[in-house]
Amino acid sequence: MGQSVLLVAAQTFLKISVQLFGKFSWSWAYFKTVFITWQFAASGICALTAMLTWMYVLKHYDFSLAYPLLSISYIIGLLAACFFLHETIPVTRWIGVLIIMVGVFFVLK
Repeated sequence: MGQSVLLVAAQTFLKISVQLFGKFSWSWAYFKTVFITWQFAASGICALTAMLTWMYVLKHYDFSLAYPLLSISYIIGLLAACFFLHETIPVTRWIGVLIIMVGVFFVLK
């Protein structure tokens, strides 16, 4: 689950940072904004930590068990979109994630 939290955090920070960059241009000012935005750095750190955590998981657990558990990211992602990005999540998306989680439950049994 920790890997899923890190993965979603990385993507959430990336979403926030690209919104802060403004309109793309091939200028020093634009790329300076990219590299001094702390959310962009946080995204990279979370992504790297998620990858290292995933390497640990792959080494110690069966792939057939570990990979389906990544779908926890869907729930965490919807929660991040709702609470951190202030997006409106339609009921159909929640139902879709619920169906995926039921499927994962059966895969793990």
